[in-house]
This record gives sequence, C-alpha cells and structure tokens, in this order.
Amino acid sequence: MNKRWILWGVGVLLAGAIAPAWHVLGCPFCTSVTQTLSEELATMDAVVIAQLERLPDPPQDTASTAKQAPNAATFSIVKVLKGEAAIGQQKTLTTVFLGDGQPGDKYLVMGIDPSALTWSTPLKLNDRQQQYILDLVRLPPAGVGRLAFFQQYIEDSDGMLSRDAYEEFARVPYAMVKELKPQLNHDQLVTWIKDPRVTAAHRRLYFTLLGVCGDQRDLPMLEQRLRSADTQSRSALDALIACYLTLRGPEGLPLIEELFLAKRSSNSGDDYAGVFATIMALRFHATEGNVVPRQRVLQAFGLVLDKPQMADLIIPDLARWQDWSHLDRLVDLFKSADPKTTYVRLQIINYVRACPLPTAKLALEEFQKIDPDAVKNSMTFFPATPKDPK
Repeated sequence: MNKRWILWGVGVLLAGAIAPAWHVLGCPFCTSVTQTLSEELATMDAVVIAQLERLPDPPQDTASTAKQAPNAATFSIVKVLKGEAAIGQQKTLTTVFLGDGQPGDKYLVMGIDPSALTWSTPLKLNDRQQQYILDLVRLPPAGVGRLAFFQQYIEDSDGMLSRDAYEEFARVPYAMVKELKPQLNHDQLVTWIKDPRVTAAHRRLYFTLLGVCGDQRDLPMLEQRLRSADTQSRSALDALIACYLTLRGPEGLPLIEELFLAKRSSNSGDDYAGVFATIMALRFHATEGNVVPRQRVLQAFGLVLDKPQMADLIIPDLARWQDWSHLDRLVDLFKSADPKTTYVRLQIINYVRACPLPTAKLALEEFQKIDPDAVKNSMTFFPATPKDPK
C-alpha cells in the first residue's frame, strides 16, 4: 500500500506542477503533442528552402551497401529564411538525403552551428507547404493576428499544415482566444463539431472556440450531445461541458450535475470518465471561464464526495480555494475508507493540514492514530500546504 501511495503522490505532485502552467500558457482543453514549425525554426541557426539539384551517387560496391552511410545530395539555396550571416554567399549545400525526390523538388533544410553549418535531413515541400512556411516566417511572434492565420488550416487536408495549426492553438492562452472572437467562423466550427471524422483533440478546440463565439442558439445542439448515449457525440466531453456552461451560465449546472455528478444518475453519474470530464470543465470555470462563480463550482464539487473512489480528484481544489465546509464530511470519509479507497486519505490529510479551523488540528491527531503511514506520506510528498492560484 505504501508503494501505491508513493507512486500516486509523485503523480499528484507532477500534476500540481504542470496544471497551473497548462491553464496559463495554453488552450485549456487542447493537448500539445509536437513542436510547432515556428518553435523548431527558432532552435536552428539557419533555415532555407532549397531545390534538389543532384541525387546521391549510387554506391560503387553493391555488396557493401548496407555498411555504407548514405551519400550526400546537392541542393541549391532558393530562399534564406534564417541565418543570412552564417550562410553568407553560399549558393549550394550538401547533406544526407534519404528520400526518393527528383531534381527540381523543393525542401526545407535547417542547419546548426553558424561557424560550420551542419545541415539536417531535408523535408520535402509541396507548393502549399512552401507557401505556408513563407507566410509563417512573416507572422508576428504573438498576438491575435498571428492566431487568425492558423484558423484556416486547422482542418486542412494537408496533414502537416493541419497539425501545425492545431499545435499553435494548443499553446495560446484562453484570454487571447477570446480576443479572436470577431474573426472566428461560427458556422464552420459547428460543422466541424458535428463531423464524425474530426478527432476528439480537434473537437476539444472547436468547443472551446464555440464557447467564445457561440450564443443561445447553440444550446439545443450542445444539450443533445450531453444527453446522448452515443460515444462519438460525447467525445471531448470536458470541453463540451465547459462550452455549454459558458453559453448557458450557472443555470446550466443542474443539468450537468444530474447527468454526471448525481449519486444515482439516469445517464453516467457513476462513470469515471464522465465525472472526470465534468471536474475538468468546472475547474476551468473556477479559474478562467469567468461565467460560473467559483462558489457554485465548489457546490457542484461537493457532489463528488458522494463517490469515495473519486473524491481525491476534487479535495485539492477544496483546499486550494479554502472551502472548509466539508471538514466533518472528509473526516468521516477518512475513517470509513475501505481497502479500495484508502488512497483518498492522503488528500484528506492535506486538506486538514491546510484548514485553519480549530477542529482540524484535532482531526489530524486522530488521523495519526488511525493511519500514521498516510500522515507521514502526506508530510513527505506535500511539505507545504496548497495555495490558491487565483
């Protein structure tokens, strides 16, 4: 059991370190997977668009082909995007080439070490990709104007452009997304949301954007998806709930509580994924959404305590936002924890340690007698009490 606490505690520590930055630095429901092209270009000392002029010479000894390193191909530099000083008057470059291109094809080639440029393996570009990169390097480094450029490429048929545009949005703070409202294409977002071919990751982004530019007319569609038993309709559930509450306001919470948090729900109140998605959506509204008051969010979080196996997901929020109204309830939950839910004790201890009420100290002393190992682990993994991130 101690090993489980240790692994779980490390995970919570990592989550606590990452989550605040995630909300401040990026789209609240997007998941960044790879570097953007802009980020990759920024790490290079030189970047060019080059044209393949000469393919590598074939190996002379076919018997030793597998042992030989690939020969270098020759490229002419068409456009210098970065590193003019390092490139100087250089008109051609040679680098390892593993593709099957033909002379005349265009490539993105990047180099490091200005004193003696070492060139990367070339990335072949079609005409649209080439123009995208040319436009990309002319964009401002930040701001709404930059973000608007990527909107047109999020569902592009070209996978490279689509991935890069999504990754750009995934890094943008929600406050900037809201500034994009006048330039968002509402009808296109709704079309993408309804398209079953759209990935859940992209749909999360579209729900977030719809929350910015949508209105009451979108509520029936959102409610239908919330009530649906179809997995596809309810994909990206966390962003769907957040979008619905953004447009509906606090008046929408009773429906969310009924569907996902009620102890006996006709839909999925006991479903871990549904509860977890609801918690993520409500946490967004308590920190960034500015539509549902935090106190109302905390009221909804109280329903999660009816599910002991999931209570640990929201206890840190109760402590961070200084909601001490659940102290007696959590003390009872600590005492009644069974072998399947003892992991919840760690977060209850943290809550009690942070609580300023006189009865909290007495509760901690009682915890020490019931489960001294849990108290010790709490002190080890959480030496400081939680703070409200505002």
